[in-house]
Amino acid sequence: MTEIQSKHGIVNRAPAELYMLFVDMRNFVEYLPEDQKSKVTADYDSLKAEVQGFSMGVRCSAREPYSRVSYVDDGAPFQFNVDFFFEPVEGNDHKTEFHINFSAELNLMMKMLLNNMIKEGMDKIVDKLESL
Repeated sequence: MTEIQSKHGIVNRAPAELYMLFVDMRNFVEYLPEDQKSKVTADYDSLKAEVQGFSMGVRCSAREPYSRVSYVDDGAPFQFNVDFFFEPVEGNDHKTEFHINFSAELNLMMKMLLNNMIKEGMDKIVDKLESL
């Protein structure tokens, strides 16, 4: 099992507000560039996309209000799980400590190809949220 953890960041939003961004899969489509939106379909629980000729799906598997949202593969080329964590910052109700955990069954070749890209992608998500 390959496990990758993003860096931890402090986001200037309350945990409930940040949680709401991730709980509904349709929200992701809003942030895509216009030329990519036609390749993605989403409903509350799932998202399907065409990525470099591959059809890939993600489904929300767990929602713990204001603390965690989990996604699993749903027709992806490999099995994976992604957990988004939202923890209140002590002493400040309007800030959230945020991080992402990723785990997958990757063979050695896939691990070598994807490990750094996944880590960088997760860290970019944290950076983007910190700049909100």
